[in-house]
Amino acid sequence: MGSPSAGREVHVRAPGKINVFLGVGSLQDDGYHDVAIAYQAVSLCEDVRVTAADGFSVAVSGSVELGRVPTDDRNIAIRAARLLAERTGYRGGVHIDIEKHVPVTGGMGGGSADAAATLLACDTLWGTELPRDAMLDLARRLGADVPFALTGGTAIGTGRGDELSPALAKGTFHWVLALADFGLSTPEVYAELDAHRARHRADISPAETAPTVDADVLQALRAGDPQMLAVALHNDLQAAALHLSPELGDVLELGERNGALAGIVSGSGPTVAFLTADLDAALELQVALSAAQLRVVRATGPVHGARVI
Repeated sequence: MGSPSAGREVHVRAPGKINVFLGVGSLQDDGYHDVAIAYQAVSLCEDVRVTAADGFSVAVSGSVELGRVPTDDRNIAIRAARLLAERTGYRGGVHIDIEKHVPVTGGMGGGSADAAATLLACDTLWGTELPRDAMLDLARRLGADVPFALTGGTAIGTGRGDELSPALAKGTFHWVLALADFGLSTPEVYAELDAHRARHRADISPAETAPTVDADVLQALRAGDPQMLAVALHNDLQAAALHLSPELGDVLELGERNGALAGIVSGSGPTVAFLTADLDAALELQVALSAAQLRVVRATGPVHGARVI
């Protein structure tokens, strides 16, 4: 495998995501849950730049709190690069610069976007030309949300969330994202959901083994209708996230009092995503939430998956 030209840089941008629907199946013997997710890639993105190097290293900057981002071999971008090198027989290394704008441990797939962008960037830099199916296979090995960060758009994820099928979506949806100053651990949120279901097993129906996305969600996406989608938004992890971080309930109420069609905890949280009717409503909500001392950004979706810039 030939070495890339010295000094060359490849820049790839990959999107964060909002789960407009997240159904979580029952706890299985292996400790995991099957899920049914309606993903929408949004315009809050990660920028990854790679250059040739002898070893593997990463540097991180950006507009979000970075204290929880490892810069050693635990970083998912380094794991992605090493995995691609192992798969293709590439013998060199890479230096990875990540500019982060997706909240860290915020339920929006920022780390997954980093991994997807690194796979594509290194494949381009190294000239390894891995086929798309093989790239998606590596993405699945890195994490359940990584394949979607590669494909983007709107999609349904089943199994662990990594078995993707495209979903038709019309138009543009406008989101206002309330960012938290803390993260929530995805395993802890799932554990809290299991505990919640166990505590209330007499009052709630047992979880399905293999959940499915509600037809109302698919219909709203196909219609490009934010009012329809607002009614259909659903996240099985939301109750668990609110139990672990009750202040998120106040954020949800504040947004809905100030013009949001609906709010939802994004993934395992703690980012709260508010759907608005249009750009004007999004701007008004952004002002109102900012006045309440919340950190907010606007985003639109759906957008493309990881792509070379």
